[in-house]
Amino acid sequence: MTNIEELISQARTEFAGVGDAAALEQAKARYLGKSGSLTELLKSLGKLPAEERKSAGAAINSAKEKIEAALEARRNDLRRAALESQLKAEALDITLPGRGLSSGGLHPVTRTLERIEALFRSIGFEVADGPEIEDDFHNFTALNTPENHPARSMHDTFYLENAPGLLLRTHTSPIQVRYMEAHKPPIRVIAPGRVYRVDSDATHSPMFHQVEGLWIDENVSFADLKGVFTDFLRNFFEKPDLRTRFRPSFFPFTEPSAEIDMSCVFCDEGGQPRGCRVCSHTGWLEIAGSGMVHPNVLRHVGIDSEKYIGFAFGMGPDRLTMLRYGVNDLRLFFDGDLRFLSQFR
Repeated sequence: MTNIEELISQARTEFAGVGDAAALEQAKARYLGKSGSLTELLKSLGKLPAEERKSAGAAINSAKEKIEAALEARRNDLRRAALESQLKAEALDITLPGRGLSSGGLHPVTRTLERIEALFRSIGFEVADGPEIEDDFHNFTALNTPENHPARSMHDTFYLENAPGLLLRTHTSPIQVRYMEAHKPPIRVIAPGRVYRVDSDATHSPMFHQVEGLWIDENVSFADLKGVFTDFLRNFFEKPDLRTRFRPSFFPFTEPSAEIDMSCVFCDEGGQPRGCRVCSHTGWLEIAGSGMVHPNVLRHVGIDSEKYIGFAFGMGPDRLTMLRYGVNDLRLFFDGDLRFLSQFR
């Protein structure tokens, strides 16, 4: 029979010279595999005389344990060496100066909201706020949209589960209603804030922002609406020659009502729009809805509609932000990607 002690010594030497795990497994097979040296010795036990089998079998098993121990020891050595190599490659140089904290900045939509508020405050408007979870009365009924009114279908509304009559506000008009309930005319106020509708694509988000404006007094006209909003747009975009147009439309809370367009800030030069992709080559951009406050709205909040009159408008600051900064996908503002947002620091 092969000298077992020499076999053990040979295995230990071979294992010690192996430099990687794959080669070690190949070396293992030469001793402990199906055709390995020790396996062949075990197979040959049957050929030995009966009196020799017991001692030979014990010697082979002892050799197997020693070879397996040497194998496991070498495996541990290779694992340790691999870990040390990895740690060395990924080591941090603690003598280097720290990276520090990068400077933060306002979100681009926040910048727009602050700009809008500053411009309207400069002409005497106050800024009002209100709850984002609203009741049906303030969100719809008080705005001349009673139950089953067709205008409700224009709003894809989030209703609160297990809370009948409560919803996420679909516009900031309820802020105006609550303000009128708490204040007497004259009223000049804007209502900025988050609103919610079931909608999502490149130009719509389930959560977006609105700014609505309201002016209630004894002698307010549509001409005042045109003057206030045109002046606001010219100052916001810093284009004194920017033009506006008012197109007849329908809103349940105003009568008459109008959509407000402005000349394209990208292609309109001196009243001569060239047409571009942003304005669909029309030279005009739809920017807001507006109109004279419906008498029913005033009656709902206890204001004498025979004595007082006013106008209201609503616009999307998210769209204004897109136009001001040349962004073509609304979702970029709300994805939280710092690579995008850091441009506005």
